[in-house]
Order: sequence, then structure tokens, then C-alpha cells
Amino acid sequence: MADVVSRDIEHAVERTDRSGPLFPEIGVVAFVPEAWGGPWLSRHQVLTRLSKYFHVVWAEPAGSWRELGVGGKRSIDRFHRPNELPQGFGVYQPERWLPQFDRPAWLASWTTVERGRRAAAWLRRRGCKTIIFYLWRPHFDSVLNSDVYDLSCYHIVDEYSFSPSELPLTDREIRLIKRVDQVFIHSPALLERKGHFNPNTLFVPNGVNYQAFATQQEEPADLKAIPHPRIGYIGVIKGQLDVKLLMGLATRHVEWSFVFVGPRNSLGRDALLVDELSTLPNVHFLGHKPPEIACAYPQHFDVCLLPYKVNDYTKYIYPLKLHEYLAGGKPIVGSPIRSLLDFARVIKLANTPEQWSQALAESLASDAVSVGQIQHRRSIAKQVDWATLVREIAGSLCTRLGSPYGEQFTALKVTTVQPCP
Repeated sequence: MADVVSRDIEHAVERTDRSGPLFPEIGVVAFVPEAWGGPWLSRHQVLTRLSKYFHVVWAEPAGSWRELGVGGKRSIDRFHRPNELPQGFGVYQPERWLPQFDRPAWLASWTTVERGRRAAAWLRRRGCKTIIFYLWRPHFDSVLNSDVYDLSCYHIVDEYSFSPSELPLTDREIRLIKRVDQVFIHSPALLERKGHFNPNTLFVPNGVNYQAFATQQEEPADLKAIPHPRIGYIGVIKGQLDVKLLMGLATRHVEWSFVFVGPRNSLGRDALLVDELSTLPNVHFLGHKPPEIACAYPQHFDVCLLPYKVNDYTKYIYPLKLHEYLAGGKPIVGSPIRSLLDFARVIKLANTPEQWSQALAESLASDAVSVGQIQHRRSIAKQVDWATLVREIAGSLCTRLGSPYGEQFTALKVTTVQPCP
């Protein structure tokens, strides 16, 4: 039986070359809410770059026991799954006999802990003597009941109630924040709401692969036929976007082309409205693009959009595309949500449809794309290059691990190599 389990683990973890990390004796198990691949989110950006410092395993969530029952098959979208992984980075696919249970509680906890043990065991066979458990959602808290890790951290990138009306924080998340050794929080409003429970809390905003988005790229083929001026959005088409606003703008300004690059997901009641929006002759939905291609699109927009609904959910978000747009240098118009207020000096904020029309028209003026304006936008984006932000994360983890890791990291001179877009 031991041999079978060993082979299961080897097949469960995909990996590339065994060389790479600067601290090869440290391993990170990242508990994430989705399978590897798909649209690149902040956890993709952080964890792939963190593998420059430590061995990292992306622990995919287990399928439910209903999905994996007799004759069942787990449904995982692999359409956008990258074929190659960075050095030091692997993907753990939970074994079929370790599915996700909701109840009884003891079984749900045991299977979660066992999945963590197996991912950590693979890291130890790679030579890792120190294990970090890195949680990206509060419902992974039961993995901390294990005794196989040396340090724990929790990365908060959202208000996980996902409610447009504010709800109290759950006791479960508060306990988790207090329990872990290190907390990372990525928006000012989330920092105000959740940053006071643990003294070891670090603000890490969303960043940008500056080189990819600032370097001039060839115009994508599916953009060439779309006339200027182009008002563009890149990212997931989701329920947080103000689709009614977009419908009104596209209807009112038939002289402008509205371009949307990204997959549709979690649209809810707005799904039909998005379908209606897509039928307008000056609206173009181009679908999902791999990250190495997506960076070219904002450069060939005339104005970039951050068109969010303003509510108790969006005040906690920090748009991933904000600094990607800034790195491209083009004018930006957005909704006055909390995280964008701090950038009002470099982007235009609009609330009513009339303000949006005016802001977009002003952004299309020639002085909005002067050399000085472009350089100013890029200078802000460059400060939050993902390589810089991840170095902060790696440094904080080494500091929390104590001597000698803290001293070794301080003495380390790391080149800012970008492993992926």
C-alpha cells in the first residue's frame, strides 16, 4: 500500500526542473480556490514568482465526494492550463480517495489535513526541511490542524462574503487571521477592516509585470479591424462591472468602439444584459487571452476602463488591471471605488453617465496621451512591479522564520527576473 501511495503522490504533483529556488530548503504549500490555469489572478502572479525563492506547490482544491463517487468524474476546466511551469513550482492534484466533504466535520477536517500532509511530504522529498502553509481563502483553515508545517500565512484579496451589502466579519475568518503567523492584505479598505487582528500584517497591493505591459507590443490581429477610438477593458467580465452603465455609454456614443478582452464569469442577473450589450455594432467581445498575449491589448486601446458598480463589495477590491493599464501609459477612467481614490491624480473618476461621457471625451484629447502623461503613469506602475512585491513577501516570510533565514535574505541580492506574464 505504501508503494501505491508514493506513486499517487508522484503523479499528483506536476513539476519542471528540480533546480531554481534561492532557499531550496524552504517549501510552500499554497491552498488556493481553483485548479491551476485559467485567468491569471494575484495568486498566480505571487506564487509563480515566489518559486524563485522557495519550492512552491499549488494545492488544487479537491472535488466533492459527489463528483468523485462511483462512475463520477471531476470536472476541471483545463482549457487555459499552461503546459510549462516555472522552476521550483509544482501543482498538487488531490487523489480521488481524498475528496472534499462538508460533513461530518471530523471527516472534512481529516481529508483536508491529509491533503496538506501529502503535499508537504512531496516537498520534503525535494529536500525541503522547513514548510510554510500559505492560505488564500478562510475555508482552508482546517489544514492548520496539521503538525507538518513550520509557518502559516493568510493572503486576503477579497471580502469573502461577496455581498453588495456589508455583512459582519465571520468568527471563522477572525480566528484564522489571529491564528496564522503572517497576514498579507491587498487593498486599503480590507486593511482597515481586517488588518488590526494580527500584528504581523503586511499591505501588498496588486502589481504588474511592468516589462510585459510597458514594452511596445504588436497590435493583436483581432484588434486591427476595430476602428478607433477604442474604449477598452481587459479582465474577467463579471457581476461587479456596471453593465447598465456600459450599455448606456455604448448606445450613446456610437462613434466609439467598446472592446472587452476576457472570459465571462459569475455574471448572475447581468448575463442577459451582457448578451444584449454584445449585439451592439460598436461593441466587441474578444474572449479570454493567455497572459503572454493579453498584455498587448491595453497598449492599443485609446482609453482603458475600470467600470465597477459602487457598493459595499467593490469598496474592498483592488483591480488587478489598474497598474497594468498604467504601465501601458494610456488614459484611464474608472468608478470612484475606495482603492481608486488614491490614484485620482492619474486617472479620471466618474459616477453618473454624464460624468463618464465627459471623462471619456476628455481622455481622448491629445494632451491626455502626451509623453509626460505617459511617463507619469508608467512611473507609478513601475513602483509595484510584481518582482518587487514578491520580494517583500519572501522577505517577510524569511523574517518570520527567524535566524538564519532573515539574515540570509537581507544579504541576498536578487535580480528582478520575470518568470511569466
